Amino acid sequence: MITCVDVGSTYTKACRVSADGRLLARAEVPTTAATDVLHGLDAAVTAVGGDGGEVAVCSSAGGGLRLAVVGYEPLVTAEAGHRVGLSAGAQVVHVHAGALDAAGVRALRAACPDVILLVGGTDGGDEDTIRHNAARLGAARVRVPVVAAGNSAAAAFVAGQLPAATVVANVLPRIGVLEPGPARAAIREVFLRHVIGGKRLSRGRRFASLVRSATPDAVLAGVELLADLAGCGVLVVDVGGATTDVYSALLPDAELAGGPRRDVAGVLWRSRTVEGDLGVNASAEGTRAAAATEKWDITPGGDGAVGLAAAAAVIGVRRHARGHSAGPGQPRTGGRDLRDVRLIVGSGGVLRHGGGSAVLDAVLGDVGGGWAVPRAARRVVDTDYVLAAAGLLAARQPAAARGLVQRLYAGQASSG
Repeated sequence: MITCVDVGSTYTKACRVSADGRLLARAEVPTTAATDVLHGLDAAVTAVGGDGGEVAVCSSAGGGLRLAVVGYEPLVTAEAGHRVGLSAGAQVVHVHAGALDAAGVRALRAACPDVILLVGGTDGGDEDTIRHNAARLGAARVRVPVVAAGNSAAAAFVAGQLPAATVVANVLPRIGVLEPGPARAAIREVFLRHVIGGKRLSRGRRFASLVRSATPDAVLAGVELLADLAGCGVLVVDVGGATTDVYSALLPDAELAGGPRRDVAGVLWRSRTVEGDLGVNASAEGTRAAAATEKWDITPGGDGAVGLAAAAAVIGVRRHARGHSAGPGQPRTGGRDLRDVRLIVGSGGVLRHGGGSAVLDAVLGDVGGGWAVPRAARRVVDTDYVLAAAGLLAARQPAAARGLVQRLYAGQASSG
């Protein structure tokens, strides 16, 4: 048996899982970030009877993982780096394209990233920009961990300019070919080594030793496992108090059947977007403003939280499906064709506590948002919040992870 814990900014959620993936107990307590997150974590572990046993933790407390991307060109390598950062569980707080100058360095510092992802140039393509940017970062003494994943011909030069950087394979070795794996793994390791301790969430080293990943990274791993098990496209909408995360895992043939197959920045079959202005608590005003812009009517229906959650979910999925633009007059990139999604999963406190059906109905009924809704999707609500736990267990306890997602797919953790 193992206890999986997600330490969020507001609540710490724990579940006790058997070796075959049965959910034995679940508890939720306030996160104790004001004192030491271990106080809340230990209370949650005790509540599910996990004292003395193995504990695996993911965390988004303290704002999670803030990532800045420095790339070569807005529609190619910088965009590829942006997608990789999101898939690694980060909140991308800044993207710079082109050669860094003094103003660019100031803007980078002002974004207060936890990690910088330095990319640029396909293999055999431009290497001058990533060389310039590495030298500029080194000369400016930007004291932020750097993961470099650009043109392989410049790797030795980058390592010389930034001796503390983690240098891995190019995220975009060829136009249209996105290979996020090495950069994702490196970002995860930097998060574990530097970010958790740097946020001063806990005294001592025990908390850092328990954390295996950022929470969105764990959830995406759980979504990938669910899609593999289900053998179909999966869409997950997680509405929180401050952010709304949208995950999609599409099958290769579904992606090729009408999706952005010739996207020069490459296509991730498993993707995540995070909307920092959409939520039901801290970001409630952002949700209302976005709803007005999108001409979405927030109808509380007797429960204001459900109305806000529906708006956040609808707008979050619209943005995920439509993609985004690098600036005024620039084309949209990174969009997702969700027509062949066969399973939509809702998560978040409002959905788990009775609002799931209304929120998912709103998403599936959104015919005016500029995207094609799934044609025949089944609805499930992750009432027991098992996707994060499944992601935590996927690599080390695969049988337990599969058991959790099998029960979710079967509807044993559903309402809707």
